[in-house]
Amino acid sequence: MTPEQQLARIQRGTEEIIQVDELLTRLQSGRPLRVKAGFDPTAPDLHLGHTVLINKLKVFQDLGHEVIFLIGDFTGMIGDPTGKNVTRKPLTAEQVAANARTYAEQVFKILDPARTRVVFNSEWMNTKSAADMIQLAAQYTVTRMMERDDFTKRFAAQQPIAIHEFLYPLLQGYDSVALEADVELGGTDQKFNLLMGRTLQGRYGQPAQICITLPILEGLDGVQKMSKSLGNYVGVADAPGEMYQKLLSIPDTVIWRYFELLSFRPLEEVEALQAEVAAGRNPQEVKRLLAEEIIARFHGAEAAAGAHKAAGNILGKGEIPDDVPEVTLTLDAGQEALHLVAVLNRAGLTRNAAAAKDVIARGAVYVDGQVVDAGFVMAAGAVHVIQAGKKAIARVTLSRAG
Repeated sequence: MTPEQQLARIQRGTEEIIQVDELLTRLQSGRPLRVKAGFDPTAPDLHLGHTVLINKLKVFQDLGHEVIFLIGDFTGMIGDPTGKNVTRKPLTAEQVAANARTYAEQVFKILDPARTRVVFNSEWMNTKSAADMIQLAAQYTVTRMMERDDFTKRFAAQQPIAIHEFLYPLLQGYDSVALEADVELGGTDQKFNLLMGRTLQGRYGQPAQICITLPILEGLDGVQKMSKSLGNYVGVADAPGEMYQKLLSIPDTVIWRYFELLSFRPLEEVEALQAEVAAGRNPQEVKRLLAEEIIARFHGAEAAAGAHKAAGNILGKGEIPDDVPEVTLTLDAGQEALHLVAVLNRAGLTRNAAAAKDVIARGAVYVDGQVVDAGFVMAAGAVHVIQAGKKAIARVTLSRAG
């Protein structure tokens, strides 16, 4: 690809590139660029919000550039103050090591392990003396550090700011010096830290890195950022059925945002899908395409093809999932069978008899995958998979009394 074509691919889904002209110049040089993204191992599991950065690393990797996946095991013992209104509790070395162990397994679902350089910033930070740290701290002023929005707010609110928190942006910036990074990626909330790397490289006599910020992905609610603490996330390690169910639940308003940031489909294909939805295609069909692509990335094509069954979120086609809950009903003395309304009600598949009659009237009750009407009778000793509506399903066993 020409440098201009590479730039167009890199720009997809980015929030800001500082500076675009510098990036194009380095692409025109013809040499592979060193592209860095850092992750603090504060939690062992990644979600799709984290993969926005990893996806962009893959774009650079596919274009032939050197990708550096940096695990901030040293900085993780400080804790990134970004967006925090209190001092974060530092992690122990043992906690950092335990959390970091799972990262490579997850990111290599996206990145090529043979072409990915995984580094830990303790490799160079553990060699620094107290004099080295003082020299690093001398590269920036407290006045400039207080320009950070989170520090400004905490200072105004008379909330504590620990001295070691000022070190975090300096240490992240020094990572770029140690790695001689050409490009650093980060979320929009990381802009200050990314620019610190650019500043320090200049102070240490290196060409200043290009900073690329990526949007923060909205969670399943379509409003707040994807976060485990908010419960609106899709985990990289989630089971295929769980991924499928979650992704089909996203609001229609964020479909194209998810395609832009999570899908590797060419923009032309995404634009064609968008036009089809505008012309009347069911958005759920498009969400299925996205879900299958993402599930295939983390679990393989076979898991993606069967995820709709494993989800337990049946879409009105009478499909039977793999994880059907079991329910056993017991007949009263002298009974040999139950009518369908009673089965649905007693099995908890409907709220009451009225709701059972309603779902039957709508033709939305399936027994072993086949639609049944109000005349269906379940005999003693029978076992059937019964579905009422889109989500209520169980494997029902009917036993005789005693």
